[in-house]
Amino acid sequence: MSQSTESTTESNPFTRPGFIVAAALVVALVAAGIAIFLLPKGQNNAEPAPASSSAVTASPSASSDGGKSICGLPSSSETSLGTAPTSKWELVGKIATPMDPAVGPGKTDANGFRSCFAHSPTGSLYAAMNVVALGSSGSAELERKLADKLLVPGAGRDAAMRQVAAGSRTTGPSAPIQVRGFLIKSYTPDEANVDLAFETDKGALGRTTLSMRWMDGDWKVKPADDGTTYIGATQIRDLSGLILWSGV
Repeated sequence: MSQSTESTTESNPFTRPGFIVAAALVVALVAAGIAIFLLPKGQNNAEPAPASSSAVTASPSASSDGGKSICGLPSSSETSLGTAPTSKWELVGKIATPMDPAVGPGKTDANGFRSCFAHSPTGSLYAAMNVVALGSSGSAELERKLADKLLVPGAGRDAAMRQVAAGSRTTGPSAPIQVRGFLIKSYTPDEANVDLAFETDKGALGRTTLSMRWMDGDWKVKPADDGTTYIGATQIRDLSGLILWSGV
């Protein structure tokens, strides 16, 4: 089913370098059914893992030393999330985003910047979704805070900060886009890889991974050295292998 990938780099908007937080994923998916379908059919979506595979074994306790939430949210000893959490949803930008007093966000400032999520698999999921939603706003101020507060320090964060300062940013979506499913691909008290699937108003589906790290009492995104915050964004035909989860 695989086709040639010789023109993937040019045609795939997800491969462009630079500071592409959630906004770039949003914009590329909204450009939808066009840009995303330029990806080779079947790429990275053959034989998807069943939802039950999200039960990943990790070290015994997710509430070990250093696991205290910066805003006092409870920790959890769970190491997997095999079913969709019961979530309350609110619009952030144009994206329905989960919230729960026990999971997060524990902090929301006057400008709508949301942070502080529970030290648990559910907390890592909510935190990943929060980054996507904040990136959908098109706000330069929120983008600066994303780079400053929600990226793991290092070369990628430095690149992101430089590009934010230079105004090299993307704008928010011009059409609705919503989460449709997730998969916690791996989880330990220190690291989590969270898959999220989105659908545009045109019906295009895309899937990407955010690599999360627990540090300084909150979940942060580990960016690539060029500041990109996602891994392997690609077209998918359906939601097979994902746990269905949506606010609208």
